[in-house]
Amino acid sequence: MSDLNTLTDRIDTLEARLAFQDDTIETLNKTITEQWAKIDALTRQLMALSERLQEAESQMPRPANEAPPHY
Repeated sequence: MSDLNTLTDRIDTLEARLAFQDDTIETLNKTITEQWAKIDALTRQLMALSERLQEAESQMPRPANEAPPHY
């Protein structure tokens, strides 16, 4: 009977551990999914800002052969 109780306790422990691991994996999966969505949004925003910067730089007037300020 002792062996049966020991085996039952071990199975209970393993089931509890498995349940905890399943919950942890699900939580980590949700966190990673949220982070990737945020990274994707930030990447799109960075690309849009980069395009705007390039556009603004290309529209800036260029100085007409001015001497450097130290002359």
